[in-house]
Amino acid sequence: MEISIRNEAESDYRKVEEITREAFWNLYVPGCNEHYLVHILRDHPDFIGYLDLVAEHEGRLIGNIMFTKSYVMNEAGQRMDTLTFGPVSVLPVHQRKGVGSALIKTSIEKAVDSGYKAVIIYGDPQNYCRHGFKNGKDFGVSAPDGSYPYGLLVVELEKGVFDGHSWKFFSSEAYEFDNNAVEEFDDQFKPKAKEHKHSQDVFSIQIRAALK
Repeated sequence: MEISIRNEAESDYRKVEEITREAFWNLYVPGCNEHYLVHILRDHPDFIGYLDLVAEHEGRLIGNIMFTKSYVMNEAGQRMDTLTFGPVSVLPVHQRKGVGSALIKTSIEKAVDSGYKAVIIYGDPQNYCRHGFKNGKDFGVSAPDGSYPYGLLVVELEKGVFDGHSWKFFSSEAYEFDNNAVEEFDDQFKPKAKEHKHSQDVFSIQIRAALK
């Protein structure tokens, strides 16, 4: 599948929100909130504009990836700035055709030259290990409470950067928002039915799972 990747333009904003809504609707919860997250991320101080990429196919937008600043702290109180991406959105009709992989690969290649030492995300290992991600435990990187969640995934941009220390990961406050605002925002879009799907049960298990 032939695609081109470029930075998001202001004229893309609404279409990207629509793509994100379609990509996540009923996936993790009935409905979704990712399109609202995309909407508010762009104005957040942790948002990294040069890593905000869209994918086009035959002149139409079909996917997007966005990054924010994040950081880790070690046992000595030393801070290291890191990157986090999400959401990664691809229109359902174009999923499993390499679009999401291309967005991730291209953005990580750009991130290598950014000065950041690692990319850390919460996600499904089945989707991200193919891109070099490993569980945080492999690098001594935990959640703030010291646990090693199943979905806490790390890829080094500088080899060995975590060696010799234990670290706790802190994502951007941009991901903490009022869900009541989601409903109001969603009213601007074409109505869609909220339904229960088995993927929501899988997600509920995954977010509670941790490595020992």
